[in-house]
Amino acid sequence: MQDHITENFQTFHFAEGQMLLIDKPLTWTSFDVVGKIRNTLKPLKLKVGHAGTLDPLATGLLIVCTGKMTKQIDSFQAEDKEYTGIITLGATTPSYDLETEIDQRFDISGITEEMIFDTARSFEGEINQFPPAHSAIKINGERVYEKARRGEEVELKSRKVTINSFAIEKIELPHVSFRISCSKGTYIRSIANDFGKLLNNGSHLSELRRTKSGNYHVDNAWNLENLIEVIKSQKN
Repeated sequence: MQDHITENFQTFHFAEGQMLLIDKPLTWTSFDVVGKIRNTLKPLKLKVGHAGTLDPLATGLLIVCTGKMTKQIDSFQAEDKEYTGIITLGATTPSYDLETEIDQRFDISGITEEMIFDTARSFEGEINQFPPAHSAIKINGERVYEKARRGEEVELKSRKVTINSFAIEKIELPHVSFRISCSKGTYIRSIANDFGKLLNNGSHLSELRRTKSGNYHVDNAWNLENLIEVIKSQKN
């Protein structure tokens, strides 16, 4: 896949539109990735955007578009997504992941594997979901995570999302490894938090990786630094 793309770079003009599959590194924001590619493409002054935000603590498939291809971002973003990750039982965090410190702990000795499988199945289908307070949703022009970090209370509306499948792949308590296929706009952090609630316990997301978006798979994605080097070489 990457060799094929490298060949295309020799004759392809980014301004005409390029769709790039990136394996987003841990701790990078989606905007960091877009900014890195945009800066590397200077002085072309191209539009560069991404389809579907990944949190800094998530890795995996990020679709980035340049030039005229940015007009197709909405269609890429509308595709179903697949994620793998780990839910950690017995503790909650305000952000529902490891961005914030644990704020409450729970006894998990009464949780069985059967309960975990049953809980996962209960998510499948159309559900109402509340986004995390630490999310990139905007209220009055400001992202709600900025309000949450200041300690302000944020009231968010629920939204309907669809969980196509929720497979439990391994249980090593307190860690539960999963694979989820879902509609656009699904917050896996919220699923992780709600998972604990349904077990009359607590939980948070401790690892997340996007593996698919539509028909595109992370196995065919670029390592970001390798991509940057290829872009630089094609500019010379």
